[in-house]
Amino acid sequence: MQSYQEMSREELLKEKSALEAAYRKHAKSGLKLDMSRGKPSAEQLDLSMGMMDVLNSDTDLSCEDGTDCRNYGVLDGIQEAKVLLGDMIECHPDNIIIYGNTSLNIMYDTVSRSMTHGVMGNTPWCKLDKVKFLCPVPGYDRHFTITEYFGIEMINVPMLSTGPDMDLVEELVSKDEAIKGIWCVPKYSNPQGITYSDETVRRFARLKPAAKDFRIYWDNAYGVHHLYDIDQDNLVEIMAECKRAGNPDMVYKFCSTSKISFPGSGVAAIAASANNLVEIREQMRVATIGHDKVNQLRHVRFFKDIYGMTEHMRKHAEILRPKFEMIIDTFERELKGREAGTWIAPKGGYFIAFEALEGCAKAIVARAKKAGVTMTPAGAPYPYGKDPKDTTIRIAPTYPTLDDLKIATDIFVICVKLVSIEKILEGKSAS
Repeated sequence: MQSYQEMSREELLKEKSALEAAYRKHAKSGLKLDMSRGKPSAEQLDLSMGMMDVLNSDTDLSCEDGTDCRNYGVLDGIQEAKVLLGDMIECHPDNIIIYGNTSLNIMYDTVSRSMTHGVMGNTPWCKLDKVKFLCPVPGYDRHFTITEYFGIEMINVPMLSTGPDMDLVEELVSKDEAIKGIWCVPKYSNPQGITYSDETVRRFARLKPAAKDFRIYWDNAYGVHHLYDIDQDNLVEIMAECKRAGNPDMVYKFCSTSKISFPGSGVAAIAASANNLVEIREQMRVATIGHDKVNQLRHVRFFKDIYGMTEHMRKHAEILRPKFEMIIDTFERELKGREAGTWIAPKGGYFIAFEALEGCAKAIVARAKKAGVTMTPAGAPYPYGKDPKDTTIRIAPTYPTLDDLKIATDIFVICVKLVSIEKILEGKSAS
């Protein structure tokens, strides 16, 4: 396939004319498809409907230790739920606290607690002149929204094929005491689908931060979200590595079942060292008498154990795999060789990241929206919504039906081609 960069002005104009005709045809079809968030489809949600039947008015709602889940008590979660989520994120149940329905709330809580009360006896962040966070980019917009809300300065760290640029991370944290944390989605990262290499995880565990209260915010959002049974990414367990490196307190590990069971009605947890858990529990005793134990029990009774959860996630993969493969196949067929952008074929997670030509992402997203396809705003995967090169577009394939997604992908590809050609024509005119 001929590169747009190599085509003459006349050839580009002819291609542009044909693409504009195809675009107008799609724009008139009346498609209205919102792909702005990574939401499970109705078909995926149907997989968990059996969870509604495992508990009823005749069910014994007591735990194995006799705890009555209908009543007050058990501040940090029932033991069965700790075991289930511990197996999910490869942590001992003793290192886990079960919260409510969303890990995002736990992350917000953790930053808020650090602002008002500090971390393990260190100065509360609100009393410091400056607080900074490292943000691997492109990354998860909701992480960045939390730190922005608290007025924390965010510093971009480029993502490599192995994870964040660890040379830069090591240099920054070792020299600047104001850097208090780093956001991480270490497995099937949002939005690129990258899994941190073994070396990257071990370098994280061996960081020597200037700040005693520096923490790695390890969001294990997609730890069991594989697309394939055999061809899966593996991630070194960070808490064990930190302990081995003599830094047992340096990491908070977050997880939830939001994209496993029901978003908004799942179970979330934080895993951390015993020292970290002490002060987390101190805050929890003030904030709550305990989270929803009935929902915790419901999840345990439905999945039973990690093997049940693994089998459940295979069913998710059967729904998602054709969608991801269709998009990647379309890119390979329509864009490979055009030099109009690049992409990564992820082995799991919820997103595909498309890297457009510099200065083109916003224009592509805007043009797609006019044709009926609403995508995540360009710039969202960067702090403050500012993509310095205007290149990254996050594609969320999960929610639409496969048929709708095919149409949306065709529209997206047309928009990529049109905007890329216009960009190249501008360059040719300038020269």
